[in-house]
Amino acid sequence: GPVNTAPLLARTGLMTAVGVNLGLGAYGGLDIQGRTFADTLAATGVDMSAIIVHSSLPTGTTFIHESAGGERGGIAYFPNANNDFDFEAFKPHVERLDPRVVYYMYSGLSDRGDANGGRDLAAFMAWCRARGCVTIADSHTLTGDPQALIASGAPVPAYTLLEPLLSELDIFFTSADEARMIRNTLDPAPRAQPADQHAACLGFLDFLRAYTAGRRRGRPQVFGVTVKKGAYITLTDPDGRSGDTQFHESRYRIGDVVDLVGAGDSFRAGLVAYVSQHIGDLDAGTLSLGEAVQMGNLMATLYVTAPLSDRYGGIAAFDKLLAVVRSGRIFSSRAELLAALAGQT
Repeated sequence: GPVNTAPLLARTGLMTAVGVNLGLGAYGGLDIQGRTFADTLAATGVDMSAIIVHSSLPTGTTFIHESAGGERGGIAYFPNANNDFDFEAFKPHVERLDPRVVYYMYSGLSDRGDANGGRDLAAFMAWCRARGCVTIADSHTLTGDPQALIASGAPVPAYTLLEPLLSELDIFFTSADEARMIRNTLDPAPRAQPADQHAACLGFLDFLRAYTAGRRRGRPQVFGVTVKKGAYITLTDPDGRSGDTQFHESRYRIGDVVDLVGAGDSFRAGLVAYVSQHIGDLDAGTLSLGEAVQMGNLMATLYVTAPLSDRYGGIAAFDKLLAVVRSGRIFSSRAELLAALAGQT
């Protein structure tokens, strides 16, 4: 389904809205892709009042190759109307909706959204932070052969968009491969990265803390790296001080994956849902990193093991998800997990 994160958040019972450019057309004022997008999200309870209809460009469209055996399929994205994403046009919607969290998906996919070397997006996030919003953005700039890019040690130009942005984000997660490429791009003292994934993830999070230290004021930052078995996570204050980086292995690696497309987005949906209900803990620097990660792991498992015809069907209310997380149980099948969720009150 379109936009993996928003409908998952809405299914947990959280008030969720999407700001988006959609193309003009004959289907209630939208083109056919835009109408499908809007109706699908509205059906999950997402507030679609922040639609901007673009008069000349069609709705952005993603083509996903369905893979066999649960592997991640190929993705081709054509931004179309979202290529003309104007932050100023969406500020009134942020003021009207007054969200706890503002989540931008994705840096690297819109010419106008990425204008001025990413400084426009950084300025928008700074404006949102000044309003008290928790900010999160994803980078989606993975191009070419990632292993070849990593082995070369060369910078990846699109990741330079993160240079002004990272200090304006309260939450930033990336994948293990992207972490290596981001560091190759942003580290002012490039060095050979360890081949061991564990050491590379720890080193990347140390680098992020140092990179943003002294550049911001306000609440602590949550940085993380997702891997197949779980996620690394750390909480840092604006001066770059931090407790130890923690690794939390997923308790929901049940094996019957249908399709991995959307795994990262659904992980972030769980993480954002948890943080949105514990902002006071985030501000105080006492956020439970383990619960936050396991909520992300749980949401990702529910999504990637769901039938393609019903990607959102297994998502339960937030309190039920949290009860499963706090139970500490390890699950071996989707059926067992759904039964546990159904039994929560």
